[in-house]
Amino acid sequence: MHRTFVAGCFLSAASLCAQLVGPGQAVPQTGKLPVVFVNGYETDCGNASFKGTFGIADQVLQANGQASLFFNYCTVPGHPTIEDMGAAFGLFLAGLQYDDGQPVDLVDSVAYSMGGLIVRSYLSGKQSGVAVFNPPVITHLRKLVFLATPNSGTGITDVLPFSTTQLDELTSGSRFLFDLATWNQGTDDLRGLDAIAVIGNGGTGNATTDGFDDGVVALTSASLGFYLPGRTRVVPFCHVDGGGLISLAGYCGFDALGIAVFRSATQDPAHIVTSFLDGTTDWQSLGQAAEQNPLLSANGGLYVTVRSADDASLSTDSINAASSSGKTKTLNLPSHDVAYTDMFPAGSLMLTAVAGSVDLTQPWMLPAGTVAPIVIKAGPSILRAYSAASGVFPLIVAPGMIVAVYGDQLAAGTAAATAIPLPLQLSDAQVLLGGTALSLYYASPSHINAVISESASGLMQLGVQNMSGSRTINVLVEPAAPSIFTQDASGTGAAAALNAGTGALVSPQSPVLAGDYVELFLTGLGTTTAGHGLDFADQQPTVTISGQDCPVTYAGRAPGWPGLDQINCVVPSGLPSDDSAPLIVTSGAQTSNTVTIAIR
Repeated sequence: MHRTFVAGCFLSAASLCAQLVGPGQAVPQTGKLPVVFVNGYETDCGNASFKGTFGIADQVLQANGQASLFFNYCTVPGHPTIEDMGAAFGLFLAGLQYDDGQPVDLVDSVAYSMGGLIVRSYLSGKQSGVAVFNPPVITHLRKLVFLATPNSGTGITDVLPFSTTQLDELTSGSRFLFDLATWNQGTDDLRGLDAIAVIGNGGTGNATTDGFDDGVVALTSASLGFYLPGRTRVVPFCHVDGGGLISLAGYCGFDALGIAVFRSATQDPAHIVTSFLDGTTDWQSLGQAAEQNPLLSANGGLYVTVRSADDASLSTDSINAASSSGKTKTLNLPSHDVAYTDMFPAGSLMLTAVAGSVDLTQPWMLPAGTVAPIVIKAGPSILRAYSAASGVFPLIVAPGMIVAVYGDQLAAGTAAATAIPLPLQLSDAQVLLGGTALSLYYASPSHINAVISESASGLMQLGVQNMSGSRTINVLVEPAAPSIFTQDASGTGAAAALNAGTGALVSPQSPVLAGDYVELFLTGLGTTTAGHGLDFADQQPTVTISGQDCPVTYAGRAPGWPGLDQINCVVPSGLPSDDSAPLIVTSGAQTSNTVTIAIR
């Protein structure tokens, strides 16, 4: 009965029924995921409303067959930090129910301005205090749209005649923003969720440079370039509607249109949102890609801190950047902690830092279209910790995985690769996870292969320690993160696979046939249980070849090779002859890199 009413409601005039699900109300099942909207900073929480922030977005989504909900951060009591609001957002998601009493397991979200930081804080599990995180195991989120989110802050807060805890965290160069930008392997991968950003360049230019901001947030700050390329659309809108304080201060025109205020389904921001949530490609041709914007495609931003060789934070006096083209700039340094700039020529640069008696220089390759968080230090540095088989997205590792740690000055010399990892130091290097030394396969100044312990779980600290110092980053350990080895070590070519019957390496010259058993070599299947002389994967994976199931007969450790996994599966019948048939392994919610295999 209720569902019939809802269907009729979507077909009737918008005024005949409410488009917005009220607080505490059951969520109607419409056939599409509900969408949770999150508001931005409110100067007057007493008057905060969905319509005031998002206009007729609920009506637009209703016409598109979607229910809208509103997480109004102003309902969080007291004077909450963004961390507090992120935690409250998680409770809000966990408490949602459909009209039949079933929990709402998955939603999409559209977050405006500070609301995007609330969502990011929730995903990372950001806690009060410096660099403390407890990410939720289940996120309840599928797709995210960020509208004008100040991912790297805004300088406008400095000119406001008042201050709050939230504004302090929103200010460019805040420790909160640096921590959020570096919580997982020195970056934020948004937990691998499907996300885009809609950002504005309709400001007057008084905030930064003409065409480089929405009156409040610079393009580099609002961009999702730190997450993935091709996920940011630039539209000629301002942060808010004109006529208010932003216009009086000269940052947006009095006739400006706010980027989050939906006025019709055809307006670019609204159309981008509905297209992306629906899974169509319209959004990719609306507005302008960040990579095509003349300013964003040529410039990046910098967030820089200085640490000692032993990885302790240093009070910083100054940081200068010099580009290969000759431009120099002294970065803004509000609190002797995080230095920043919104706009600097992308490409090769040299950073020079002074922290007390410590003088450091460090080269860097600045990417265009985003803000790069950088740690300047002597001694070892870590750039990434990938699966040794391939660089996979999102940035996760698994118990028992062979992980490749990349960086600089990781080891004093190169140690020969070992056939079986030993719990010994190779050269002078040691890799630690949660303070416990890991077994190593290989060590060099720029690359170390280590085996994640089977007991690893959740967010953990991975560090490299040697005679020149130490460096530690966070890594997120998931139950499984399958990653397939390839014959050319590219992570995308022919699979490292054997024909179990003949022992031959599978190739176009030696393909497998229907009914053949394939031995596939990978890493990241997670924990195992011993039995019958083998170590079986606790979480059973699946394998597909050209989209068809390859029934698995064994999944677990390759005998005698710690960290190396093996899957045996039976080639299905009916596959077309193909020298490069796509092969994928899935374990739980995680999917491997796509590799190829020769089939006849």
